[in-house]
Amino acid sequence: MTHPQSASFNPNTAPQGNTAIAEEQRGLILQRGGEELILEKVDDRFVVVPHSQEALPDLANRTAAQINPAAPPKVTEFVVSPQERDRTMQNLRNDPAVQYATHVYQFQNSPASRVYLTSQMTVQFYPQVNAGQVAQIAGEVGLRQVKAIEGLPNAFVFELTETAQENPVKIANRLIQRPDVMAAEPNIIVGTQQHYRPRDPQYPKQWHLNHGGGQQLVQGSHVSAEQAWDITRGSRSVIVAVMDDAIDVHHPDFQGLGKIVSPRDFKGRDFLPLPDEMGEDHGTACAGVAVAEENGIGAVGVAPGCALMPIRTTGYLDDETIEQLFDWAVTRGAAVISCSWGPSAVYYALSLRQKAALTRAATQGRRGKGCVIVFASGNANRPTDGVVNEAGWDGNAIKGPTRWMGGFTVHPDVIAVAASTSLNRKAAYSNWGPQISVCAPSNNAPPGVGLPGLGYVFTPPMVNTELAGLGIATTDRVGAAGYDPTSYTPDRGPASFGGTSSACPLVAGVAALVLSANPNLTAREVRQILEQTADKIVDPNPDPQFGFRKGTYEASGRCDWFGYGKVNAAKAVLAAVAKQAVPLTPIRTLQSQNNDSLSIPDGDPQGGRNGVQIAESGLVREVSIALEVQHDYLGDVEIWLISPAGTPVLLQGRTLGNRTQLQMLYTIANTPALQLVLGEASQGRWQLQVIDRIPGDAGKLNWWQLKLGI
Repeated sequence: MTHPQSASFNPNTAPQGNTAIAEEQRGLILQRGGEELILEKVDDRFVVVPHSQEALPDLANRTAAQINPAAPPKVTEFVVSPQERDRTMQNLRNDPAVQYATHVYQFQNSPASRVYLTSQMTVQFYPQVNAGQVAQIAGEVGLRQVKAIEGLPNAFVFELTETAQENPVKIANRLIQRPDVMAAEPNIIVGTQQHYRPRDPQYPKQWHLNHGGGQQLVQGSHVSAEQAWDITRGSRSVIVAVMDDAIDVHHPDFQGLGKIVSPRDFKGRDFLPLPDEMGEDHGTACAGVAVAEENGIGAVGVAPGCALMPIRTTGYLDDETIEQLFDWAVTRGAAVISCSWGPSAVYYALSLRQKAALTRAATQGRRGKGCVIVFASGNANRPTDGVVNEAGWDGNAIKGPTRWMGGFTVHPDVIAVAASTSLNRKAAYSNWGPQISVCAPSNNAPPGVGLPGLGYVFTPPMVNTELAGLGIATTDRVGAAGYDPTSYTPDRGPASFGGTSSACPLVAGVAALVLSANPNLTAREVRQILEQTADKIVDPNPDPQFGFRKGTYEASGRCDWFGYGKVNAAKAVLAAVAKQAVPLTPIRTLQSQNNDSLSIPDGDPQGGRNGVQIAESGLVREVSIALEVQHDYLGDVEIWLISPAGTPVLLQGRTLGNRTQLQMLYTIANTPALQLVLGEASQGRWQLQVIDRIPGDAGKLNWWQLKLGI
């Protein structure tokens, strides 16, 4: 079997009316999933299929080409200089040892892609086509049936035979023109693309970001950071304020141009919030979970590209201190505020001034869009606001019906974060209640709480069951003074980090990724995105202290243990990107219709245009287009919307096959490309461009209508 040699083809510049060129164009259109994708030939390589694999070394020796050892399985790829490709390829096609040689392709506008043709293709016929007709059609183009496809009626896998005169792309495009063929697709080989993965040496231990399974790791217990990093790793313009005991800003993972922004030490009353006392290790670990720099040195945060505002607190919660902390963050441009602390009191109500300070930050920060405020829910396995009949405390320090409330975690503008484990279960210590917004992965440990005069004490009843789950590997205070002398916390053992203290900055970092993807979101919208995209992890097990079960979801979509679920960075970032195009409720709807019939120029890459005029000014928030087109072969037709600003939007690609009538309403829901014109000015001339790419068939645009919401 030989495949005709062909030159590169640009459908926008080729002269029209030439049948051979039209055929060449069909050789660069890949039928795929109901769409037509444009292929381009890679200029320095091609594929050879010999009659025998033993002939390959000799074939390579007789040419200027080299065999690529990194080619996909079952493919022999020859690499050659672009000037020699066509000549070498033709020589090999004429060699009796070669079954066939074909180009290697790439997708248009994707030069890093590689598309390899195989000898198989899928063809689906209309229901009325019987087995004899299927065999006849396949034989005409040199195909042999391999098998039927289960679940697809009248669909079969075919294989090219020696009698085939064209490659699978051209055969598919010939078959799709037949009235008895529903679909025809070549089987192609493309490489996989790995999600972005940092090279920092501590990263393999940071299971909470991404993992592929392992000991004490269940599927999906991470936050899907790698998929989010394919979209954004964070922007320096998004600043995460970490308010804590102290932060070692000299740590190598906090270095980088623009990484540290507006540091403040309210305890030392200066601008260098370094730890200077034993035990001041907490803030460095929290900051690393959120934004540790990706620099190939140590660990990485969930939002490594974002900036860090390190703030050392006084360790006390009077009104003036809370005002100073939050006002500093707001006035210095913080987008997200992470607070892995709470009051050392069982019941703590916020004062009017404290409530107001948080409300100001959440509503006036970021030039009125609001700072995203994230608080750890606490580690006592107690309600964020509720009553527990306490017993078993040393010295009866707490007994009887006792109301617990953390103050900050019940503020309506705060995202209260609970903790889950590497097994996708509730962390035994994690506080719970109706105020929990989301949870994030952390370690597992016995519940405990710090109380005045008692220090850190375990909360009764004592937990005697095994508490499985890995810890959090992150940045640590540099040197022996921290949790671990390596300057990084391990993922297991007593030096590992965890608690809702770790879950909180993890959520804060995801919020920073969301704002990096869409800085126009308000703080309230960020919270909604985090809640709406969270994974609904379920824990059916009883609580090891109290025996109750709160790990399943109510009709509202939330539960007391996990809130709306475990935060998912990838889904949240995708939702943030999509929300850029979600319009507000329109103030008013504008409508214009053109009923003048337009004859579509046959085989003309410029096509024909038909316009409507919008007189009113405003920003486009919604857009839809209705139209009617008649054409002898709609598979030749593309339809574009062109805004007054000149933005082109492809409404209809060449996917309609042998249909002849099109009545369609295009909206953002079914045509996401319409998002391109959202936010543009409504006033001016809007045009519909209809292009017939292939000569030989005729048609017309009967009418079209534009609706805009502004």
